Amino acid sequence: MRKIPPKTVIVSGLAATYPLGGVAWDYIQYLHGFYNLGHDVYYLEDTGGWAYDPFNVTFVEDMSYHIGYLSDFLARLAPGLEKRFCVRDAADNHYGLSREQLAAVVKRADVFINVSTTCQVRPEYLKIPVKILIDSDPLYTQSDIPRYLAGEADEKAVKNIDNMRLHDRFFSFAENFGKPGCLVPAGLFDWRPTRQPVVLSCWQGAPAAPRDVFTTVLSWQPKETGPLVDGVQYGGKNLEFEKFLDLPRRTGAVLELALGDGRPPRELLEEKGWKLRDGFAMSQTPWKYRDYIWESLAEFSPAKNAYVASRSGWFSCRSACYLASGRPVVVQDTGFTDFLPTGEGIVAFSTQDEALSAIEAVRGNWPAHALAAKRLAKEIFDADTVLNKLLADALA
Repeated sequence: MRKIPPKTVIVSGLAATYPLGGVAWDYIQYLHGFYNLGHDVYYLEDTGGWAYDPFNVTFVEDMSYHIGYLSDFLARLAPGLEKRFCVRDAADNHYGLSREQLAAVVKRADVFINVSTTCQVRPEYLKIPVKILIDSDPLYTQSDIPRYLAGEADEKAVKNIDNMRLHDRFFSFAENFGKPGCLVPAGLFDWRPTRQPVVLSCWQGAPAAPRDVFTTVLSWQPKETGPLVDGVQYGGKNLEFEKFLDLPRRTGAVLELALGDGRPPRELLEEKGWKLRDGFAMSQTPWKYRDYIWESLAEFSPAKNAYVASRSGWFSCRSACYLASGRPVVVQDTGFTDFLPTGEGIVAFSTQDEALSAIEAVRGNWPAHALAAKRLAKEIFDADTVLNKLLADALA
């Protein structure tokens, strides 16, 4: 594939709005990846809302902590990145780039990338020639489309879909979209497959001898109701996790959960043999989050029920970071086995017996799985390849 000549690119996200380690990596690797490719890239947050305070588990108007968090992260990633962001708060105050500086960037921008439909599309953004929407949450993103097309969607859903329709190109982590067996609703949008970019250099240096523990970082269940499609109610990770609650009793491996929000049943999990850690403590900064992954032997994680039941093909950003760190992943199949190589490095499961076999396979030959994990990260998630392809597909 030809390398795309330098463009002025604006990437949106939630790295300051939700100052948590995994969230920061999810969005900022787009910025960092485009920067490494030589593009004139800027990061924008403009949600129109308040920011999450993880210390007090509430939303706040004051963004001073959040701006410092983002600026420090960018400066440590690559000197100069901290000069390439703008956060517009609920009162339209500008942090990072000034109002005038942001206006100048928007005026010359070639591409606007709205990751996870996080950014409101203001009139000035509409003038950017190519506006890309990236769906990182398949089925949740598309669940209201059937009701919208039938004229039965509520006001909130109509507003959200109308905002989505303001974009020109549409990409999704649902790589099975449109294929037999995939239940993600079609209509309105031509979703093309894309993958999460991982800046591989950021994940080099993991210790050669990690703890003998399978880990993951998760929220138990979303606060919002899961997607309702054609009369079927889908849910979060908690619904799938129930299938695997007894797994710790069947293996000698230590299975550890860094639990965040979502009302997890801690007493039940501990009774079943799961080792629990505080999710916020393990992801308070991007570096603590990375260290937690680095200290792990491998990842073990079910997926959200919505991803699994819809056979979307979704694959976790977090799991991609485990792979880049040389940490194998034992993860629930969402349909990604239709197109990703599995069995070594990525080991998929659907049942508890399959999960047990996968865990024991990784324990039995961890060095080979660790090498395969790094190889797969480079082949599948390398930001250089993923982002160049994204632009090539969008600009074609």
